[in-house]
Amino acid sequence: MNPERVIAGLDIGSAKTTVVIAEATGDLHRQTTLKILGVGQARTTGLRRGIVADIEETTRSIKKAIEDAERMAGTKIESLYAGIAGAHVRAMTSTGIVAVNGDEISRSDVSRANEVARAQPIPQDRELLHAIPQEYTVDKNQGIRDPIGMIGTRLETEMYLVTIGTSPAMNLRKSVERAGYHVKELVLEPLASALAVLTEDEKELGVALVEMGAGTTDIAIFHEGKI
Repeated sequence: MNPERVIAGLDIGSAKTTVVIAEATGDLHRQTTLKILGVGQARTTGLRRGIVADIEETTRSIKKAIEDAERMAGTKIESLYAGIAGAHVRAMTSTGIVAVNGDEISRSDVSRANEVARAQPIPQDRELLHAIPQEYTVDKNQGIRDPIGMIGTRLETEMYLVTIGTSPAMNLRKSVERAGYHVKELVLEPLASALAVLTEDEKELGVALVEMGAGTTDIAIFHEGKI
């Protein structure tokens, strides 16, 4: 087992807290598969409607689930990815427009367009969770997935911005840290589920992903490859 390829994920539901420890195999830049090493579960007692309501109880649930997963996997972890959801999640669409440097669109042109779309004012009580490029427009030609190498003078990107409440995010991170671990990154739970179970064809044709828990139900809708 390569410790650098070990990945852990945390899902705190309204009824149970689950931790999965896996090892990434294959080419990390092309085709990666996950080998499940250990799974741990504990009853959730400190969460209400996706928000930490009791840090001590939430910490206790996290610690037990992680320790059970570590015992099964036969390895220790220091950090993990944590899912987040709830009524505090907000999403909006933003656009970024730039002039192309030269005749051919380069990676730097795409990066500049993405930065313009991402640079939206965020209230102090919120933080940016995800900035997902949806599609690009080259000289009014819409629906382009990857414009790099194309000829054009004007590049526009459509960006899907997901924000979360600062307080719920901080309390979730604090609960994990009090358990003795570090949150590597927060991930929107419906998006994480979509990446795990939906194919590109399904997202292109149109699909609704429904996550039903004991206290909350999350829905993510995809159409033409876009969330």
